[in-house]
Amino acid sequence: MENLAIIGGGNLGRSIVSGLLTSGLFGTTQITVSGKSKKNLTAIKQTFNVVVSQSNTEAIQNAKWILLCVQPKQLASVLDEIKEAIHPDQMLISTVTGVGIQEINKVLSTNKVIRVMPNTGASKKMSMTCIAANNECTEELKTVEKMFSTIGKTLVIEEPLMQAATVLGASGIAFFLRFLRAMIQGGIQMGFHPHEAQIIAVQTAMGAATLVSENDTHPECEIDKVTTPQGCTIQGLNEMEHQGLSSSVIKGVMASYEKINSIK
Repeated sequence: MENLAIIGGGNLGRSIVSGLLTSGLFGTTQITVSGKSKKNLTAIKQTFNVVVSQSNTEAIQNAKWILLCVQPKQLASVLDEIKEAIHPDQMLISTVTGVGIQEINKVLSTNKVIRVMPNTGASKKMSMTCIAANNECTEELKTVEKMFSTIGKTLVIEEPLMQAATVLGASGIAFFLRFLRAMIQGGIQMGFHPHEAQIIAVQTAMGAATLVSENDTHPECEIDKVTTPQGCTIQGLNEMEHQGLSSSVIKGVMASYEKINSIK
């Protein structure tokens, strides 16, 4: 792979660096991370031994791929900073929430742009990355798919679905973790020590997801396998539904979706 510059060394950027390095697709000298925080960059250098820079223009000098990994409110200043230094053959990959390809091309009109939305599971090569591109990026899209498939699963989608992909795939990490926390708390109330409850709940969650993934079944099919007539499982499931579990999750997802559509 040709050199990669990552503009933004926050949690998502660090997760991507970690995943890409362990995949073997990039060497440490092929990745440059830029940001304004010297303290943060020092930590990234110590952890991953990649090249770091406080200058975005310096970071992109020798990069074929430029990954924009900043908050929406930071994007305008970043694009303004690099627009005089960027070359037409450099490829932009954007993780920026709520900002479309056309919006980026208004500033950098000669550069191709592909949008991606990975999640922090990237650090464990367990990311779910949704990818969207225009028709003129066919060849580049294949490379971006290859890049992000090394840190988890990828799915190419239409760009109008990128907002929904951010909620379901990226925010979804937090949603599932909140449910996991509740399971752990329930385990503690039943008598397990916190670390014991966490071991059981985490492994159970991993098992549940793996059953659906590897068996290619609907969750309800796997639920049916562990619910017996008048049993404790169906009793618990029904009580959760009486208390609004499914409805609350759907409402939470949609609230997040409404919020993301208002972010500019």
